[in-house]
Amino acid sequence: MSKVLTALTAALGDAVATDEATLTAHGRDYWARSELLDWLGEPHPLPLAVVTPKSSAEVAEAVRICRAHDTAVVTRGGGSGVCGGVLAGRDQVVLSTRGLTGLVKLDEHNLLATFGAGTMGIDAENAVAAEGFTIGNWPQSIALSTVGGWVATRASGQYSTAYGNTEDLLYDLEAVLPDGSLFRSRATPRAAAGPDLRQLLLGSEGTLGVITEVTFSLRLKAENAVRQAFHFADFAAGIEAMREVLRQGWRPPVVRLYDARESRRHFRETCPEGRAMLIFLHEGPGAQAEVEAQAVAELCAARGGEAADKQTVDDWFAHRNTVPSWRELFEQGLVVDTIEVATDWKRLNSLYEATLARFEAVPGLVAASAHSSHAYRSGANLYFTFALAPERESMVAAYDACWRGAMQAAAELGAGIAHHHGIGRVRRDWLATEIGDAGVDLLRSVKQALDPNDLMNPGVLIPR
Repeated sequence: MSKVLTALTAALGDAVATDEATLTAHGRDYWARSELLDWLGEPHPLPLAVVTPKSSAEVAEAVRICRAHDTAVVTRGGGSGVCGGVLAGRDQVVLSTRGLTGLVKLDEHNLLATFGAGTMGIDAENAVAAEGFTIGNWPQSIALSTVGGWVATRASGQYSTAYGNTEDLLYDLEAVLPDGSLFRSRATPRAAAGPDLRQLLLGSEGTLGVITEVTFSLRLKAENAVRQAFHFADFAAGIEAMREVLRQGWRPPVVRLYDARESRRHFRETCPEGRAMLIFLHEGPGAQAEVEAQAVAELCAARGGEAADKQTVDDWFAHRNTVPSWRELFEQGLVVDTIEVATDWKRLNSLYEATLARFEAVPGLVAASAHSSHAYRSGANLYFTFALAPERESMVAAYDACWRGAMQAAAELGAGIAHHHGIGRVRRDWLATEIGDAGVDLLRSVKQALDPNDLMNPGVLIPR
């Protein structure tokens, strides 16, 4: 037994696991490329151990022991990440946050809820819903991701247009830093006390510490909800309708535009071929949802939108998180992935067209499409899906070519390379196109100051 394993076991006992089943289940996340390599018979080596602490103090102890033995620590929450943020090497220790679970405190007066970072998203939402509240964050992975993972990746949910993204919902947090010390941000609604140090942990993807506890600012559950959908002549027309809705100050929780290909796939019975479907959810107290829905319907109609049956949106809500697994697709000879980017309204349709053109240049492409799932006053995201049917020996190369094309299209237009899935490994070497060489150097300096030996999730986020 290695020295670090001996020390971890002595300090944490049965929180340390080394059996093959546990190592296999925790060694990586849900990155399609990792899944593909494993399916092709090229699995990644298993980690040294999986440690599942049950308190912040135990997390700190595990981090200190690993640091003392020069052993890398890879933090893992629910494992739902799709960018290669978790890919532990043979001599590395996986630190699972799944022992840090549950509602720690509910402050109904101040609309605050504190959770262990390893609490699954749906469990957190259900806990506050039982008391008449909502967190307001509904990622597709809500049943598979942890609240700490939301913070570590700057995640975003499907209701973000009204309720905000993770950084907007987060009130305060606790984290164990790379030296084993405990950081707790100030619990205040707003502060002008220097830089907001929470931002160092938001989106840090395990490279600057281990998030152990998070507090969200809650909302009351909506009294009323209205769903509606409209189809437009094309994607560009739908974009303009979205822009006008946000420009006028309306904030439907869900604003989701599908291009013609995805509209036929999702709404075959209610969206005519060649048209783009735009769906809305309106929520609020009393008559607010009704007023907003009526105003949005008038805006859409004035821009050529034709109303679709309400069942369209009901069906979407019922099935929105149902997708096949990567392996089911591999078995059909398909290589599939999704890529989300973002830009301002002026460049949005250009980014859409340029990215699809990049996909179409990849041999073996079967389909490429997109939708916009998050809209803001000054722009929106695009969520692309590509499907390839290459020869078995070309699967990985074709996958990489699609990702390279999407990143190149974003870089050339000055768009954001990641909207809500994070950087991980798949986007790591494109980060300079997002924050510039000076930004990368600054990030490296922060990493060097906090983690001089690069022991916290090495290989992720920061370009080599």
